[in-house]
Amino acid sequence: MSRITGFIKKYWITGCIYIGMILLYKFIADNKLINAFLFPSLDSVIAAFDENRGVMLQNMLASFQLMIPSIVIALVIALSLGTLMGMNKRVREVLHPVVYTISVVPSILLSPFALLLAPTFRTASLFLVVYGTIWSTLFATITGIQTIDKRYLDNAATLELHGLKKFFKVILPAASPSILSGFVNSLRGSFVILVYAEMYGAKYGMGYFVKKYSEYGLYSETWAGFVFMVVILVIVMQIFEHIKSYLLKWTIN
Repeated sequence: MSRITGFIKKYWITGCIYIGMILLYKFIADNKLINAFLFPSLDSVIAAFDENRGVMLQNMLASFQLMIPSIVIALVIALSLGTLMGMNKRVREVLHPVVYTISVVPSILLSPFALLLAPTFRTASLFLVVYGTIWSTLFATITGIQTIDKRYLDNAATLELHGLKKFFKVILPAASPSILSGFVNSLRGSFVILVYAEMYGAKYGMGYFVKKYSEYGLYSETWAGFVFMVVILVIVMQIFEHIKSYLLKWTIN
């Protein structure tokens, strides 16, 4: 009971804002203040959500099947390259300008090349999501390792910790606040690229669902898919935020 009370006290203003947004949409739709075709009634959106919930769940699973391996690949590359660059000054001096130059190229700009050159649409989508996800985690890893307190490394040398044991016992925990913050930020970017990729060429996915019904002019279904996608993405982000908080419970915040 105390948890419920605490949750209400913490988020009651947030809840009121969401309720206000829903009521504002209802007011606009009911009074046809903006294009009534693009803003259907709230009842029709709810009905479309109820009718298509099975299809939307199927598309959600399709999105996860693309997003999860992309995030794993991006995380492995970012941690490996970021650790190498963070721990070796010479490697960092050589590679950092190159990595930075590549990172400033937007994923969307590369999408025509990826879609035309990749053997399958899934491969192209995988590349785009990995490309859009990797950079924040990579730079956060480099920064996190560079800013490790030298005393930790001195203690590791005193204890004769080397190689993987030094990495997992000292370097990774000490750099984890920076790495996890970068990863959560990169996760937001991965959703944007994922939805963009699904909108152009996919046969399943949350982005595909929204685009398909918008092209058909069925905006009740479009709004239902849009709201469903936002809710799922917010839930996923909150899960990762809680994982981050749990892993960093030894820090001040």
